[in-house]
Amino acid sequence: MTYKYHDESIIKSLPENTVFVFGSDMAGQHNDGAAKTAVEHFGALQGVGRGWSGQSYAIPTMNEHLQQMPLSQIQHYINDFKIYTKNHPKIQYFITSLGCGIAGYKIEEIAPMFKGISRNVILPQSFRPFIEKALPKLNAHFLHTLFRDSILLPDDDENSLDQLSISDNEKSLAKILLNTPMYPVDSNGRDRIFEIEDILHNLNTKITDFDSKVEKPMLFGGVVLALLELYNMNEQDFIDVWHEKREISPPRPEHKAKKQI
Repeated sequence: MTYKYHDESIIKSLPENTVFVFGSDMAGQHNDGAAKTAVEHFGALQGVGRGWSGQSYAIPTMNEHLQQMPLSQIQHYINDFKIYTKNHPKIQYFITSLGCGIAGYKIEEIAPMFKGISRNVILPQSFRPFIEKALPKLNAHFLHTLFRDSILLPDDDENSLDQLSISDNEKSLAKILLNTPMYPVDSNGRDRIFEIEDILHNLNTKITDFDSKVEKPMLFGGVVLALLELYNMNEQDFIDVWHEKREISPPRPEHKAKKQI
């Protein structure tokens, strides 16, 4: 099955036939993150915590008391949304990384719930490895290639990225990392500057001249942060892989989701 993706840039407008889909609470208190964007730019109504309003569609990820819903309940609402998109094929649906901001879930827990959704849905790029291809095992060769070569490429040099001596799955992972916004804010509008500064400082104390030749170190650090979150690992894990002490397997979303439920 073919899926469509967007690069998770912060948006304030969409074509008339495209609906902004965001994570909500059942009380409809749309005061932060993508929910606030939905109110300010896409006609979402305060007090409407589920379904369509204006040019937006709310999928609950928190209850009326602003508490995190269990994954099983979120899956129920996403299943309803799948039916809705199938019954309205002339409309496009722009999905935000719902449930992965204030609700507190990880991408690998939410993304697999959208498998099999109809083709008129545009998903976040960060969902891709959990919907289509399995993430590759993380090794020193990939890290050295990515952070010594591709980060230094011009932003639009996709052909050069494709020429890197890594596997197709690793090239896909590299593109996801390079297209995942983290600096100065992430796709949920959260300020990540201090986290990135800490990461760069810590890595530079353990990896000699880690970012000394990078023209834009904060953007560089943002890619590292995206990698840490994608693989659910910490800086020491990254350092161990860099120094060829170990390899790290990707998260297993099906196992984690069952455990959370």
